[in-house]
Amino acid sequence: MPELEVIIGLEVHAQMSTKTKMFCGCDNDAFGKKPNTTVCPICMGHPGTLPTPNATAIEKAIKASLAIQCSINMSNHFDRKHYFYPDLPMGFQISQYDFPLSSKGTVTYDVFDPSGNVVESKVCGITRLHMENDAGKLTHKGSTTLCDYNRAGTPLMEIVTEPDLRSAQDAVSFAQELRRILIAVDASEADMFKGMMRFDASISLREKGTEKLNPRSEIKNLNSFKSLERALQYEEKRLRKRWETDGPLPGDITVGWLDDEGKTKMLRNKETADDYRYFPEPDIPPIEFKQKDIDAIAKTLPKLPRELKEEYMKLGLDEKQSLQLIDQSQLQTMFNALREKTDAKRASSLVLTQLLGFLNAADKEVAEGPDADAMLELVGKIDDGTISGNAGKDVLEKMVNTGKNASTIIEEEGMQQISDDSAIEDLVTKAMEANPKAIEDFKAGKEAALGAIVGFVMKESKGQADPKKVNEILRKNLKN
Repeated sequence: MPELEVIIGLEVHAQMSTKTKMFCGCDNDAFGKKPNTTVCPICMGHPGTLPTPNATAIEKAIKASLAIQCSINMSNHFDRKHYFYPDLPMGFQISQYDFPLSSKGTVTYDVFDPSGNVVESKVCGITRLHMENDAGKLTHKGSTTLCDYNRAGTPLMEIVTEPDLRSAQDAVSFAQELRRILIAVDASEADMFKGMMRFDASISLREKGTEKLNPRSEIKNLNSFKSLERALQYEEKRLRKRWETDGPLPGDITVGWLDDEGKTKMLRNKETADDYRYFPEPDIPPIEFKQKDIDAIAKTLPKLPRELKEEYMKLGLDEKQSLQLIDQSQLQTMFNALREKTDAKRASSLVLTQLLGFLNAADKEVAEGPDADAMLELVGKIDDGTISGNAGKDVLEKMVNTGKNASTIIEEEGMQQISDDSAIEDLVTKAMEANPKAIEDFKAGKEAALGAIVGFVMKESKGQADPKKVNEILRKNLKN
């Protein structure tokens, strides 16, 4: 039995974050909407209607192309891709084929071990990025199929890789990095729960050391990183077992992934470009770009995830913390805002330890918790002495649980820090009278004994005494 290696390539479909659809003015946000309510004669393919390309979608696709190092094809056009399916109202898809928006790019990605440490960095080639409109959604109920066309016409980027991935882990790591890039340049929200990013994964085997690409199995419509990994792992095992008796596949096939059963199901022999009968879309003129326009878009690109990760790690954050910020834009916004007011260590503690801890305890998402402005207000209250750092943790927990801001909670709970010298003087005197042994130990050289007296003051003041002033006044009194 020869040593075999796995060859994997991906087709990634990402919904572009535009207000309207690809070729009409319908609402592009179909999630949770009543079926067949965000449609019009254009996206439903009524005779005589004319599609108009969405300029914002094209700009976002250019941003994504530049971010994955693709060359923009200054002259490109849309094509009709013919296939017949109930959720495709036009009877064809408006896509791109031989003249796509961009081509020949690369994405560098990291492969991690189970502990979250980088094992190695790899590069996956990008064949092309092209634009197209999405189909609708089918819901199967017994022998009945229901069609919801709200998603029909949604603007998509399809990003096609070279067959450069060598394992399911590689495929997932690449897909995760690609998602970070698309979100960073605001090309797509890539919310996989809402179906905004999906994968078709092609896998084949070949003898190690050879260059020939054997027929492949394409796994359709994978909608999560977990399903991508599981489906590729299953199909690799299946193809290896088949090789032992029959060798490689005789021809390309298309399979579906049955997530509940953890296996693939044969759907059909794979179609080729000839089957789709591509020809230039007659209702949309070719798209011509000028280099100055591409250059202007390139100047608007933000820092990409790998660059940001390096910056965060230089600030003292570890790999996991850096990826948390990159993967969740709201956390990143909060951290960056706090970092302008305080140091990175404190900002990461507030956002990644305290805030996330309270959100997890309350079973809430980041979007349901305090935003950057609310966190800045809290830090301001701590820094100006209104509340202590310890009280700040209590306030943050209440902010998460109630949705109220720091000022409101502090006022309602009476949590203002006691900073008045005379009030603290009284508390310190009372503490010294109650702890003669601690005073005796401190004067004997036991510095830690001071903690008992400070603790007494904090308990008496319900945590509201300014610890700094308590220490100052206590030490002054002990010298007398």
